[in-house]
Amino acid sequence: MVLRHSYCLVAKWFISRIVLFDYFLLSLQDLFAMRSSTITALIEKNPQEDITNLLPDMPGDLETFEVVARFCHGLEPNLSTKNIIPLTCLAVYLGMTETQSKNNLLKKTSHFFHTRVLLSWDETTKALQIDDSLVLYHSAKIGLLDECFEAIVSMALDDPCLLGEPLKNLRYRPRPNTRRRLFVDDEHLINLPLQIYEPLVHKMIHRGVPQEYVAASVCRFMEKWAFFHKEDGHKISTYSKRQVIEAVERLLPAEKGVVPCTLLFEMLRYSIFVEADIKCRSGLEFRIGMQLDQATIDDLLILYQGYAKDAQYDVECVRRILKHFYANFNSSNVSGLNRVAKLTEGFLAQVASDKDVDISTFVWLAEITVSTSFGIQSSSDGVYRAVAIFLDTHRHLTDNEREYVCRVLECQKLSAEAREHAAQNRQLPLRVVVQVLFTSQLQLRDTIAREVQNGDDRLRKLKEEEDEGNQVKVGFGEEDFKMEKKKIRTEIVQLESECQEMRKSENDCCGRKKRVGVWSEMKRKFGCVGSSMDNCNCQVKKKKVHPNMKIM
Repeated sequence: MVLRHSYCLVAKWFISRIVLFDYFLLSLQDLFAMRSSTITALIEKNPQEDITNLLPDMPGDLETFEVVARFCHGLEPNLSTKNIIPLTCLAVYLGMTETQSKNNLLKKTSHFFHTRVLLSWDETTKALQIDDSLVLYHSAKIGLLDECFEAIVSMALDDPCLLGEPLKNLRYRPRPNTRRRLFVDDEHLINLPLQIYEPLVHKMIHRGVPQEYVAASVCRFMEKWAFFHKEDGHKISTYSKRQVIEAVERLLPAEKGVVPCTLLFEMLRYSIFVEADIKCRSGLEFRIGMQLDQATIDDLLILYQGYAKDAQYDVECVRRILKHFYANFNSSNVSGLNRVAKLTEGFLAQVASDKDVDISTFVWLAEITVSTSFGIQSSSDGVYRAVAIFLDTHRHLTDNEREYVCRVLECQKLSAEAREHAAQNRQLPLRVVVQVLFTSQLQLRDTIAREVQNGDDRLRKLKEEEDEGNQVKVGFGEEDFKMEKKKIRTEIVQLESECQEMRKSENDCCGRKKRVGVWSEMKRKFGCVGSSMDNCNCQVKKKKVHPNMKIM
């Protein structure tokens, strides 16, 4: 692809030289000399030589030179976003300034560039799509690239959404087929060549454009230029893809959570596939390790790309990622540690089914899994499951080898279901089965003792509650007795007061004092009048009483 592109540039260059030579054969050098100070100086110094040999490294292609030739003939130049930078570079190279001629080409291109291109995001990014290395060199030399970069960065600072939606707002789900696309192709920065895109993004980062938007643009760029799509007609060499993925790793922010963990794993797989340098792969592994708690088991299944087929998965790469995670984990929340522990158990189970994994690698990875779950998970069922799968897959192992594999098991941390399965697993060594049964007996004894103790505690608690209830009932009866006694005393006092009032009124009616007993007074109050009351000389009218109502 690179050779074909170079061949096209060389062909266009020779064509432009021929056209230029033809113009001079037609005696048009005077027209060029009127507009170009460079050609004027060359003609004066070398009147007998071919001018075309005296213009090395002239920027632009055939179409660009045709626009200049038409302008020298007095026609208005056809300026567009696509040719404005090559025309400006060629105008500067030929010295087509106002000093040489009024309303010269450089003035017209500069006016169009500043008024029509730099004020628009789309126009600026389209103008930067430069394929010619000479144009790129001259545009950087005369400052056109810096002006475009400054305009784009200023617009990105005002509206970061121009770079694309942040990746954390997108639900990224990788697809297994080659037609996978993360983003929709557009006319934004992702169409720029790498030699322009990388310094532009570096300038954005330096000027403080939000990292999540920069990461969105970088990942879109990687999707277009690194991931190969035959249906899109992208024919990119492996060398170019390697350059792109290495540049993307340099441009990605190091902040945690800006790029989804699944996408980082895909970048890592791709960097291994195109044989990117070790710095690129190490940087991706570090970013993955910072947020490993967001990964899935499928993410860890990185295929081994070595020449020797000793294993199907790259276990060493996973070990480095785990090392980065635990070295940089500083949160007080242990939920991330729990997720990583379960993740390593699932990965161990996947590796156990690989027939090419040797014993030492599996045991080493199992020990890492046990260490990651130490103090976090109370059950080691995941490790037992992986060991059972490994022994079932590698049935050719000797007794000593099976003993060596089972040394990572912790029987006291197995659940009842796992112990029951282990007791019936014929692939386990006899010593391990006996240890499992012994552990089951010990736990059964502890369970029975605990249940008996709990039963005694419940009986003791019920008895204490019953005693407290009786005390409450007794206390309640004494209170009622006291209240009843107080109520009777109050009624007696009231009766005595009423008797005194009745005695006083009787003395007032009879005109003399007569001692009357309390009982007689009470009989009188209730209508029980005796014979003594008949002899009373008071003028009070006696109440008629029915004979049947007379008290005997």
